[in-house]
Amino acid sequence: MPVLEAVQLGKQYHGHTALSNLNLSIDKGDIFCLLGQNGAGKTTTINLFLGFTHATSGKALVNGLPVQPNEIATKKFIAYIPEVVQLYGHLTGMENLDFFSRLAGFTYSKEMLSNFLSKADLQAEAQEKRLSTYSKGMRQKVGIAIALAKNADAILMDEPTSGLDPKATAEFTRICKELAAAGKTIFMATHDIFNAVNVGTRIGIMKQGVLVHTVLTSDITANELQQLYLETI
Repeated sequence: MPVLEAVQLGKQYHGHTALSNLNLSIDKGDIFCLLGQNGAGKTTTINLFLGFTHATSGKALVNGLPVQPNEIATKKFIAYIPEVVQLYGHLTGMENLDFFSRLAGFTYSKEMLSNFLSKADLQAEAQEKRLSTYSKGMRQKVGIAIALAKNADAILMDEPTSGLDPKATAEFTRICKELAAAGKTIFMATHDIFNAVNVGTRIGIMKQGVLVHTVLTSDITANELQQLYLETI
């Protein structure tokens, strides 16, 4: 059974079609990267899986359960890392993790919290520092630790490498691959063609709300993907 599935999923806003008849299946351990220009429908797709907005047609499913009308139940299976991770700057990394874990219904010891942060590759000396001192890459690591603490089956990410330097992007790619190897499912909306080839198992290209192409990263090079993307958009 797919962890994330869209069945003829569509969304309209005031007569404008943001997403049209999307059929998509993402299995356990997959890293699916969705490419497309701004307004192509990438964020709308994520929001439908998260239950932030309701579908006009079709359905989004998480672990076989329709998001509508089960938004509360399906949220237990997923975690979300937006382009800008919203955390509390006056709290430390560990305090943020503790707070959001408790919101999700989990209470952990300090040692366990530190272990989640370490698994997300946040160095021990940074864990007790305030978030206001963190770089974007460090904030993302706290977001990943929150997903781990929540024991989410799927992690949805919106432009996760935007604004990251090459070193931070490489670290992020490695963490994503480790998460997938551990059985997590990752759905990522991105503009980063070359990182999509490096991190993904499959890549989709979306245009004007339509998923035009889906390819295996094992079957395409970064240059070939770039050419296909430019021809599509």
